[in-house]
Amino acid sequence: MQTANRSHHDVVVVGGRVAGSATAMLLARLGHDVVVLDQASFPSDTVSTHSIARSGVVQLRRWGLLDDVVDSGAPAIRQVTFNAAGELVSRTIKEKAGVDFLVAPRRYVLDTILATAAEHAGAQVRTGVTVIGVQRDRHGRVVGVHGQDRAGARVELGARFVVGADGLRSRVAELVGAPVNQAGPAGGATQYAYYAGGRWIGFEFFVAERSFAGVFPTHHGQACIWVCTPSADARAVRRRTGSRGEAFDALLERSHPELALQLRRARRTSPVQGMLRQPNQLRQAWGPGWALVGDAGYYRDAITAYGISDAFRDAELLAVALDQALEAGDQGTAALAAYTQQRDQALGEIFEITCRLAAYPPVPRFIELQKQLSAAIDREAAALAARPVPGEQLLATA
Repeated sequence: MQTANRSHHDVVVVGGRVAGSATAMLLARLGHDVVVLDQASFPSDTVSTHSIARSGVVQLRRWGLLDDVVDSGAPAIRQVTFNAAGELVSRTIKEKAGVDFLVAPRRYVLDTILATAAEHAGAQVRTGVTVIGVQRDRHGRVVGVHGQDRAGARVELGARFVVGADGLRSRVAELVGAPVNQAGPAGGATQYAYYAGGRWIGFEFFVAERSFAGVFPTHHGQACIWVCTPSADARAVRRRTGSRGEAFDALLERSHPELALQLRRARRTSPVQGMLRQPNQLRQAWGPGWALVGDAGYYRDAITAYGISDAFRDAELLAVALDQALEAGDQGTAALAAYTQQRDQALGEIFEITCRLAAYPPVPRFIELQKQLSAAIDREAAALAARPVPGEQLLATA
């Protein structure tokens, strides 16, 4: 096997989607030599219902990327409607923390925007590279990665720090032996598909016993239609029907007939996708020479639709920590320990709410938890808006 590349960098980020590209972009804006590696090429899709909460929109605005997202054709969502227990409540999204709308851009668009922003900041983004191992020094510290490109040529990159941003089934987490330090129940399923031809007026949520469904308008006049249920319910319906599509329709008809009625006037434009079993887990966030961010480090049931917003928050926390370690020229022990503490403290409230929602309590309790979730998101958005922006000087001159 020929070696295609041997090089050394400040940071190698494995995984170039929302968490990885955001981390790389911020580190590059702070003046560091960063390489991003990803198996995929961009634009490309990934499993995601891709709603971005207010806190995530705040991050896009702070980083100077919100206009790019809206200019891509992602509609600005200014209305949210809840349907529960026969009642319908709509509200206009008010201005808080500097934003007055939400977005749900398709991942093939959003991930490309972030990877491009990382490149514009000075990071190298190398696609079509599969990481198969980490390099260690004689003390066991991670000092790089090795893998291969699409042609089968060997790739070796040394680094002062390696970041695993490669998703729930993180290869980096496996290679460094990052344990799961906290785990909640893993009993939730989320399935979704895209529809065209409907009248999508904003985000819509439908609450029923043991089911939560919704509408996220997105690019090209389409909407992501999703349904969350206990895994046991999703599997039971799947066994009784002939296909994923039939099972999806049956779940909506059973619990959310008003949404199913809307969809009869629309056209499904994609296969049904999703996960029938979603973990709720928190991995050890760092070790000698390595750190995890995004779903690689923390994964939660999609019932709160908070994965992208979590990834944006933690990408900034990690970028700041690595900047401190790189500037100090040390092993990063204090900075990365602080990152872990900040991450765990920041995610705690919404993680707990997520686990409680994913247990599908009775509808009145489910609605109360949704109100708690909204308040927690607004608090986090305000806290993020008050922070200094890493690399703001470069952003201002870009």
